[in-house]
Amino acid sequence: MDNLTVAAVYGEGLFEAASDIGDVEGLRRELEAIERVLSDYPAFFALLKTPTLSAEQRKASAEKVFAGRVSKELLNFLYVLIDKRRIGQIRGIVKAFDRLADEREGVVKGDLYSVVELTEDQIERFEQETGKLLNKRVKLQNERDASLIGGVRIYIDGKLIDASVRGRLNSLKEKLLLGS
Repeated sequence: MDNLTVAAVYGEGLFEAASDIGDVEGLRRELEAIERVLSDYPAFFALLKTPTLSAEQRKASAEKVFAGRVSKELLNFLYVLIDKRRIGQIRGIVKAFDRLADEREGVVKGDLYSVVELTEDQIERFEQETGKLLNKRVKLQNERDASLIGGVRIYIDGKLIDASVRGRLNSLKEKLLLGS
């Protein structure tokens, strides 16, 4: 089974379990916390994936770090990933889980590119305006793009909204060339 399929299957299973217990958002927050720990402490993540340690040793390490900080259901899920040697797929599993949770909530995610980092208020305004255009709830991730002269570019739901100065100049150029 390839990595994307593994992530999708486990992410869907976890999402269904979270739905059954009625705590999708709670598990989502816990998954984000786990992901932060694994990102902030790559040596710990490597330890959880180390095949030379027994599954029991790796599960004991996970328990020391996460017990009392995440639900028993999620800790048991981590144990399953360790037993099945799938813990290395946790990031893909979290993405699959998030995608299903977003679908359920009617949220689409996108990328908002700008020359400078935008404030939360500015991002929220772009989310609202983009949501009106697409008739959906929108959540945007701001990324800096030094190649922009000014303005913004938004990639969402397979669409590009180009409100950059470069985009406007290209549009003007096309109109001038077609008009001549």
